[in-house]
Amino acid sequence: VQLQASGGGLVQAGGSLRLSCKTSGMNFRIADMTWYRQAPGKQRDLVAKISSSGSTDYVDSVKGRFTISRDYSRNTVFLQMNNLEPEDTAVYYCNTFYGGSQRWGQGTQVTVSS
Repeated sequence: VQLQASGGGLVQAGGSLRLSCKTSGMNFRIADMTWYRQAPGKQRDLVAKISSSGSTDYVDSVKGRFTISRDYSRNTVFLQMNNLEPEDTAVYYCNTFYGGSQRWGQGTQVTVSS
């Protein structure tokens, strides 16, 4: 199982980024997928999740700004981030629990300047 995250970068406050997490070696259609983030000196926190059937949930701080989605044809999950704030600065990780283990991507850095 591999999760390859991409799409991070440096953006000004109010800007947008779209993160991608391409999966391989797993049955993407049956996997719930999540995005986490970890700011410097802080714990890794869940940001958004999408079930195998497409239902979604978000942490309160990103509701109305972030959208998680998935493309079954490309085995990829996305995180569209709009109206970014400096507090969103973190390394973002995609995650799934599959085959009895937590699986993590390598992380992608998102930096939001004020």
